[in-house]
Amino acid sequence: MSRNILMLGTGHATATNCYNTCFLINNEDSPLLIDSGGGNGILSQFERSHTSFKCLHDMFITHAHTDHILGAVWVIRKIASMVYSGEYRGTFHIYASSKSIDLLDYICCATLFSDYIEIYKSNIQYIPIEEGRCYDICKIRMTFFNLHSHKLEQFGFKGVFKDGFQLTCLGDEPLHEECRPFVKGSDLLMCEAFCLYRDASLFHPYRKHHSTARDAAMEAEKSEIKSLLLYHTEDKNLKHRKELYTQEAASHFHGEVFVPDDLERIYF
Repeated sequence: MSRNILMLGTGHATATNCYNTCFLINNEDSPLLIDSGGGNGILSQFERSHTSFKCLHDMFITHAHTDHILGAVWVIRKIASMVYSGEYRGTFHIYASSKSIDLLDYICCATLFSDYIEIYKSNIQYIPIEEGRCYDICKIRMTFFNLHSHKLEQFGFKGVFKDGFQLTCLGDEPLHEECRPFVKGSDLLMCEAFCLYRDASLFHPYRKHHSTARDAAMEAEKSEIKSLLLYHTEDKNLKHRKELYTQEAASHFHGEVFVPDDLERIYF
């Protein structure tokens, strides 16, 4: 399969017409899961996309908000059940901040089926990330960086592939000036766009420390980005979201704009 991003979800925290934002980076048959949404809907998204958990061994959690971390409990439960039945081999690695790890570990220890606890402790490995340190994950050179969130500690990443392609992800934060050195010149920037600028008075993105499609596009242009992918949006007009968000972003950004639907693949 060609290198691609599979968008498992594209919506914001309380979206009901699409799943919460999370995605798989598929690189040389080595999938990397980024976030997991807020519930067991992550299992449905894997099933609907015909994606197997058997080959999934790595995950990164950007931060501990419910719509990004709680699905990980279900991912862990699914993998533990597969280990229990002999369907999964190896270790599942979870990269996250120490705070996110502590929270996820607490929930798992408190809620997992007793027969899975030993499996959880032996087959799930937490790896606390350090800002600026490089990690080789799924054949991608990953550098994590603090997003300087006003909400809670959150990390994004810059991923460099073997051919030099640079993919940068900002979690669900707008681009802050402190992060620009990590972002500048990226081949593809993944950035939240809570709503259209024209709808800011309806959805109040700035009150929630989010941005609009226009804001994200302007920052991408300023950062000399080649392609921009927008996600973590409101879900009130999904039928026309791709067209409207693309139009608004394209008015302020000269590169290619992607506004994917749930389960859409972006090849790069």
